[in-house]
Amino acid sequence: MLEEIINLLPHSFRFLIAALPHDVQASIEEIRVRESRPLEISYADQYAFIDERGQLVRLEAQAYKPTRQDCLTLLEMLTNHSLYTFEEELRRGYITVAGGHRVGLAGRTVLDQGQVKQIRDVSSFNIRIARDIQGVGKELLPSLVDPLLKSIHHTLIISPPQQGKTTLIRDLTRLISRGDWGNGFSHFAAKKVGVVDERSEIAACMKGTPRFDLGPRTDVLDGCPKAEGMMMMIRSLSPDVLVVDEIGRPEDVYAIHEAVHTGIRVVATAHGMDFGDVRMRPVLKQLLDEGVFARYVILHRRKGAKASFRILDHQGNPIEKENYRVNKG
Repeated sequence: MLEEIINLLPHSFRFLIAALPHDVQASIEEIRVRESRPLEISYADQYAFIDERGQLVRLEAQAYKPTRQDCLTLLEMLTNHSLYTFEEELRRGYITVAGGHRVGLAGRTVLDQGQVKQIRDVSSFNIRIARDIQGVGKELLPSLVDPLLKSIHHTLIISPPQQGKTTLIRDLTRLISRGDWGNGFSHFAAKKVGVVDERSEIAACMKGTPRFDLGPRTDVLDGCPKAEGMMMMIRSLSPDVLVVDEIGRPEDVYAIHEAVHTGIRVVATAHGMDFGDVRMRPVLKQLLDEGVFARYVILHRRKGAKASFRILDHQGNPIEKENYRVNKG
């Protein structure tokens, strides 16, 4: 997966990333490019700068510092030399490239009637490396099964950024689509799964076709706003289960209500430290107070390359004493 990113980097420092030790390359989570500031990577729950020989260093003075031309070239590569066709992405502050890698952007914003129209003079890039890790949800899924309906409970996965939420829902999608429910539920049928992939991170679609394995009974709406996509799925694709990433807007709540009241199961993620943290967000508080979700999965802070999780019921009470471990990606 890293090779896809390396090919998008300016020649001036492409070889610096390629020269890193193989174990470091395998664990890179983010590449941070900031104009006139140190080239930085995050890997294995730590960070380091990179010098002009491709060596890891800790001192800012020793690090390679991308130039203005480096940043211009990188933006050109990310947008395939056509900024115009990426206007919407520039307005939202990120670009998703082939392979499901998301690149966050910062620079000077251009406003239109008080709203961000686009970002110009981009001077910071956060390249997040997407990895498809299979099996991370296998141990968890049996605790999310609704035996009465022979499907999954409405489930909300909660954690801060970069804890593996997207990796987890991707694997849950694959398992549900295959009918791989785990011990005690092997007789349950596979389900039709609809994925609304607004940021193109879950499926990593190329021209509408997923590059990540999401199972044989999964349909994907790529690059579609979550709320609108959920309504389109409900009207036209009759999924048994809807999967969406990072809910939090009023329109998301409306669409989730529509799905729930038509008998569709919903699996979603949200940013937060824990159940109480998410409940402080006014939009999500409505869903929590109504008891829409029967299961909450709380992903904890990482230790090394892993994340632990707890499972809560619809009231936020623990239903499992054991902390499982899942690989983070």
